[in-house]
Amino acid sequence: MELGLYTFGDVGKNPVTGETVDAQKRLRELVAEIRLADEVGLDIFGLGEHHRPNYAISSPATVLAAAASVTENIRLSSAVSVLSSDDPIRVFQQFATLDNLSGGRAELMVGRGSFIESFPLFGYDLDDYGDLFEEKLAMLLAINERETLNWPGTKHTPKVSGLGVYPRPVNDQLPVWIAAGGTPQSMVRAGALGTPLALAIIGGEPRRFAPLADLYRRAADQAGNADKARVSLNVHGFLGEDGKAAADLFYPAQKAVMDQLGRERGWGPQSRAQYDASCGPEGAMFVGSPNQVADKILGLREDLGFDRVTIQMGIGVIDHADMMKAIEVLGTKVAPLLRQG
Repeated sequence: MELGLYTFGDVGKNPVTGETVDAQKRLRELVAEIRLADEVGLDIFGLGEHHRPNYAISSPATVLAAAASVTENIRLSSAVSVLSSDDPIRVFQQFATLDNLSGGRAELMVGRGSFIESFPLFGYDLDDYGDLFEEKLAMLLAINERETLNWPGTKHTPKVSGLGVYPRPVNDQLPVWIAAGGTPQSMVRAGALGTPLALAIIGGEPRRFAPLADLYRRAADQAGNADKARVSLNVHGFLGEDGKAAADLFYPAQKAVMDQLGRERGWGPQSRAQYDASCGPEGAMFVGSPNQVADKILGLREDLGFDRVTIQMGIGVIDHADMMKAIEVLGTKVAPLLRQG
């Protein structure tokens, strides 16, 4: 089983220390965190694209290229690239360039995004939300399939007749994952296309997603893609040697983010009781000691059958030293438990 991390590069005020972390500081810290993740043997590090003042990463490939220069083995991925509001050719070129810089370690995870700022920013109509992703995903996969692109053009993509798209990836094609929040249509799409599935579980009970993972595998099998089916769980969490201390440390930053989202989307503030329940054995957050988190992952694997887990530990502004310690624990304590399990 593969294990890794992802983040959006949160900036702003640390709710515990009061320190303000700007984009320059966060990006420099982030490169150090990715380097440590590589050193402690984690498999994957993903960066999400956002266009909001509380996140530093609007161009994942740029930050990952910086990380490529200080790492040796860890795979480097977007998590996610908002393909709907981008150009598939440029997205492919950016990650193929990263792939060459990193010696074949780049991955591309695409999705429709959890926020909508990129659509008006780049001149797209939200009424085309679904069609934009469908058409651009098809074009991206065609670019990845072969060097010379013959694309008929669609409402939201241009016609391209017999032109090459360069550079090409080290191993001919990039791994392209589809990220989905849990709709049946998304499961069927990913399975039918033969792409790996990144299943975002950020609320509720993770076991409730088992039928969706099964639906994805059935769709892959029916399309002749059973050998290509892979599932990653993208979850929230935090690690520490002591489970309660880890939960206490993570709570203020995580609450600040969830409360801000609640104000935007119309739900109430998060209580500590709600947080603790979500950190429990059946909750969506993977917070605790190495044994607690490893046991939770291994127990869920029986029901969901996943191949990879990536944890978003950088939710809100958390002290860099605390984050580095959590990464060390994840790589040196949790990863071995999962690999022997």
